[in-house]
Amino acid sequence: MIRFRHRLRPQWLHGLLTAGGACIALGCLAGGSGPGLAQPNAPVSTAAAMPPASCSAALGVNWPEAGTRIERAAPVAAGLIDGKMIPAHCELYGIMHERKGVDGQTYAIRFHMRLPEAWNGRFFFQGGGGSNGEIGDALGRVSWVRGSAITPAIMRGYAVVSQDSGHDNRLNSDPKRGGPTAFGFDPQARAEYGHASLAPVALAAKAVIAAYYHRPIARSYFLGCSKGGEEGMVFAQQHPEMFDGIMAAAPGFALPRAAVEEAWEVQRLAQLLARPVAFASFHNALTDKDLSIAGSAITKACDALDGAADGMVSNTAACTTARVRPEIEAKVCKAGETGDCLTRAKADTLYDLMRGSRKADGSPIYADWAWDPGVATPGWRVWKLGSADGKVPALNVVLGGGSLHSVFIVPPMEVPGDPQGLLDAQLRFDAQRDGQKIYATGGGFTRSPWQDVSAHSPDLSAFAARGGRLIVPHGAADPVFSLRDTLAWWDEVNARAHGQASSFARVFPVPGMNHCSGGDATDQFDGLAALEDWVEHDKAPASIPAKGDPQGRWPDRTRPLCAWPSYARYKGQGSLEDGANFACVAPSSRKPV
Repeated sequence: MIRFRHRLRPQWLHGLLTAGGACIALGCLAGGSGPGLAQPNAPVSTAAAMPPASCSAALGVNWPEAGTRIERAAPVAAGLIDGKMIPAHCELYGIMHERKGVDGQTYAIRFHMRLPEAWNGRFFFQGGGGSNGEIGDALGRVSWVRGSAITPAIMRGYAVVSQDSGHDNRLNSDPKRGGPTAFGFDPQARAEYGHASLAPVALAAKAVIAAYYHRPIARSYFLGCSKGGEEGMVFAQQHPEMFDGIMAAAPGFALPRAAVEEAWEVQRLAQLLARPVAFASFHNALTDKDLSIAGSAITKACDALDGAADGMVSNTAACTTARVRPEIEAKVCKAGETGDCLTRAKADTLYDLMRGSRKADGSPIYADWAWDPGVATPGWRVWKLGSADGKVPALNVVLGGGSLHSVFIVPPMEVPGDPQGLLDAQLRFDAQRDGQKIYATGGGFTRSPWQDVSAHSPDLSAFAARGGRLIVPHGAADPVFSLRDTLAWWDEVNARAHGQASSFARVFPVPGMNHCSGGDATDQFDGLAALEDWVEHDKAPASIPAKGDPQGRWPDRTRPLCAWPSYARYKGQGSLEDGANFACVAPSSRKPV
C-alpha cells in the first residue's frame, strides 16, 4: 500500500515517509509517527531533566495483560519539542506481547506515553501512519499540516499514548520480503498492525494513567488520519466502549481494496507509455500541463456551483462526471493539434482513473473518485505519477508494489525490491483475478487481509448506544483513499440508523485537500475541539472552522467545513477569503453520477 516504507529508499524518501519530513506537507502520511526518547529521528528537544522521583508513580501499574512492562521512564521539564513549548511531564516507554514470529524474527508491541504534571483528566490515543513500525512521538498531534498552529493534545493537558502496532521498522526488516513490510509474512504481526494491537495498548495506557494520577479518566479521545483513521474505525466498530470521541480522518478502512486499486491505476497509466514500461519514465504518463488542463476543466464545470468562483469546488456532490466531461472533451486535441489540449488517450485515462477499477459485472473493486481541481496539485500527482521532474517517483509504485504483495494478499509473495521490479510486479497483478487474494485465508493465515486490515462495517450501533461521537474529515482531492468510498460508507451507516446517523457520526469533506493535508484547501482545523464540544457539551458540529495552510495557495482563507451532505455556499456578498461569508446548506442533489 502506498503509505509503506521501502528498503531501497534514498534520503529524500526517508524524509518523505517520516514525521517531520516532507510527507506532512504533502499530506501523504499521518498519525504523527516518529521515534521518541533515545531513538533515531527523535524530535529535537531543549527540555531539561526534572527530579526523577516525579515519574516513580508510573511504575506501580496493575497491568491488564501479564508480561507488560515499562522499559524506561524519565521526567521531562517544560521545553521545546518540535518547536512547541511542551509542559512538564513524565515520559515512558512500555512493551508487551514479546514473542518469536513464524519467520524467526522477534516481535513486540511498544508504546510511548507522556503524562503531564498539569493533567486535564483526559486521555488521548494518537493514531499511527503508513506501515507504522515506529513508536510515535506521543505529542497528541491534532493537525497533519507542517508547522500547523493547531495545539497538540499534550499542550492542552492530555495524557497521550502512541504505539508501533506490533513491529519495529528497524528490527523486523527483511530485504527479501519488502524490507520494513516483511512483518506481513507473520500472521500475528499482520493482525496486530491491522487491529489487534489497539485495544491492548489502550488498556495498558489507561492502567498507567490510573497508577500515575490516582483518579479516573474523565474522557477518552482517539485521533488519527490515514492508517490512523482506520484505527479509529477499528475502535468505533470493534471496541465501542474504549473512547468517547473519535476523529478518523481520511480513513484507510478499506486498505486491501485500495491497494488493489493502486496496482490497477499503475497499469492504466502505463498504457500511455511505450513498452516495455520503464520505471524511469513512469512520471511522464501525464504531464503537469495535462493535469492543469484537467484541473481547469473541473474548475470551469463546478467551481461556481457553490455560489462563488473561488477556485474551490465545495459542492462536491453536484460535480459529476456528466458535468465535467463536456469541459474535458472541449480540451481534447483535434486532428493535428498539439498545443494546449489533451490527447484522446489521456482524456480516456483520466475518465478511467476517476471511475476506478471494476469487477467483471461492472461493480467497483474499490470506489470511484471525486472530481476536484486538486488533481492538478503536487500532493495528488506524487502518489499517482511521481513529481514532474522524476526526482520523487510514483509512491503508488515504490511503496505500493511491495506492500500489496507482503501485507494485503494471502499467501504473501516475495517481489523484487528495486523500483523497476516493483513496477513489473504491479503490472503483472490482475485486479479481478489476483484481487480476490485480499479475501483469502490459508498457509497459516486463519484470517484474510480484509478481516485483519479493514474496518469498513457500517454497524456503529454499539458505539452510538454508549454515547460515542465520531468525526470523519476527508479531502476531496485525496489521491490515496477515496472520499467517495467514505461517503458511500456513511450512507450505509445512515441507512442502518434510519436516517439518524448524524446524531453520532458526521463526515466533513474538505474541498481541495489531498491526503490528510495539502492541496489548494483550507486544511487546518481543530477536530479535537469539535469532538470535545460534542462529547462534553452535546454541541453537535454542523461545521468546523478551517484555515488555509500558511505555505499554501490561500494562507489567509477561512471556510466552514460542513457536515455531509451540506456544503459551504457563498452568501452573495463580502470577501471570498472570509469563511463568515459562507453558510452550510443542503444540496439539491446528493447522488454523484
